[in-house]
Amino acid sequence: MQNIFITGIGSGLGEALAKAYLENGDKVYAIGREFPKAFDHYPNFIFFPYDLTQTFLINSDLQPFIQNHSFDLVILNAGVLGGIETLRETELEHIKEVMEINVWANKELIDALSTYATVKQVVGISSGAAVNGSKGWGAYSLSKSALNMLLKVYAKELTDIHFTALAPGIIRTPMVEHIIEKVDDSIYPSAKILKESYIQTPKEAAKNLMFVIPRLLEYESGSFVDIRKMD
Repeated sequence: MQNIFITGIGSGLGEALAKAYLENGDKVYAIGREFPKAFDHYPNFIFFPYDLTQTFLINSDLQPFIQNHSFDLVILNAGVLGGIETLRETELEHIKEVMEINVWANKELIDALSTYATVKQVVGISSGAAVNGSKGWGAYSLSKSALNMLLKVYAKELTDIHFTALAPGIIRTPMVEHIIEKVDDSIYPSAKILKESYIQTPKEAAKNLMFVIPRLLEYESGSFVDIRKMD
């Protein structure tokens, strides 16, 4: 049995990963705003209700939940898209809100976990947007690029933990549904590419990631890995 720590398990990939690991016989420690009823009948599901926008309290509030635990795997999955709009039109305050969840909450989580618990592997869910620089994805792209570098730096500083920033491919999540339904692909070409691409279900993606994540240990700690480009 592995101990798995996952953030953002309310829907989409996080929910599917939590279920997949639980059904594999593992114990899942999860963080989310509200207890998801889908996990009612899993005895090995341990939940900590927390709003990750409250970054200034993560270190102290999380301590009792993780104190003296050993985690085989930490999946930093929680994230927000923000609006699809040109960077010039994006208010700085909005960029800060996206960065708060996608970057700074993860910094605080890593700091708490490395202080109060033992961790073997950390996988941050990144995106191709971190390197593509597509029109309209400014806040999200900046945040995922910063996440990649955050994990790269921690790989040099916390050498007992293996870090990877992983782009999992396109998954049918509320975020992707929003882009498909609401974003004008004549203005934002990347939305058109997304709509024409193969889109995994969360369950499919979780199954693929469970196979891929152990292989990430073969890569240098701190690497950015796009699952679509793995051999």
